[in-house]
Amino acid sequence: MRYAKVELVPPTPAEVGGVAQGFNNIMKSAQTGAWKNIPVKDAWRNVLVTTEVLCWFFIGECIGKGTFVGYQV
Repeated sequence: MRYAKVELVPPTPAEVGGVAQGFNNIMKSAQTGAWKNIPVKDAWRNVLVTTEVLCWFFIGECIGKGTFVGYQV
């Protein structure tokens, strides 16, 4: 419960400004090619996080559809 009180609060207005800055950093990294210079450990971590997010998305889709394959029509 202690973690839920910290992690599940809505963002403050100060944190919303950080989103724009983070997006600009991503765009700058993409344009300059700086993303090619990240360590293998960080790249592997990014792959694992992306895989986890995709798995949760597809699991949510299966739960929402109520079946593993196709939609019920």
